[in-house]
Amino acid sequence: MATPERTPRWDEQLQRRLARGEETALGELYDQLAPMVHGLAGRILADQAAATQLTREVFAHVWEHPEDFDPARGSLRSWLGALTHRRAVERLRARRAAERAPAAEAEIRAVATAARMQYVVDSLPQPLRETIAVTYYDGRTYRETARLLGISEQAAKQRMRLGLELLATELADERACQDGAADGNGET
Repeated sequence: MATPERTPRWDEQLQRRLARGEETALGELYDQLAPMVHGLAGRILADQAAATQLTREVFAHVWEHPEDFDPARGSLRSWLGALTHRRAVERLRARRAAERAPAAEAEIRAVATAARMQYVVDSLPQPLRETIAVTYYDGRTYRETARLLGISEQAAKQRMRLGLELLATELADERACQDGAADGNGET
């Protein structure tokens, strides 16, 4: 079965259908990507009711402004992830300000970055995700990981290296977005 990540044409076709006002397109998009949007919002906000509300708002925005998505800049999934991330962080900042809690900007960024990295790890292909989980999270060596996964030590190293490169790229993109927001352009 084709998925949004593997079929760039799906993104473009769905965007055109949304622009024409096809409610079934919104339903299809919601069915495909609402779990990702809700999960990311929930990890950042640590509040399921707020995550549910934010999920509704994100999909309402897509319905009202399908032209905001630019297929040339990435997948619809990535765009929704960035939109969700940005709005969740804004909501978290507003909540912290309203509570007048002495939450530092560094803490907010750390929570948001950790949630984003977890999203990226969860989005990795299963072999990379599994290798990172066994090696990094379980604290195993390449040799132990290879033996546990039934692969060569070289394959374990390659998978780990590729997974970490993807994470580093995402982290660099995240920092660039934060720097852009700090410069006042507000785009992510």
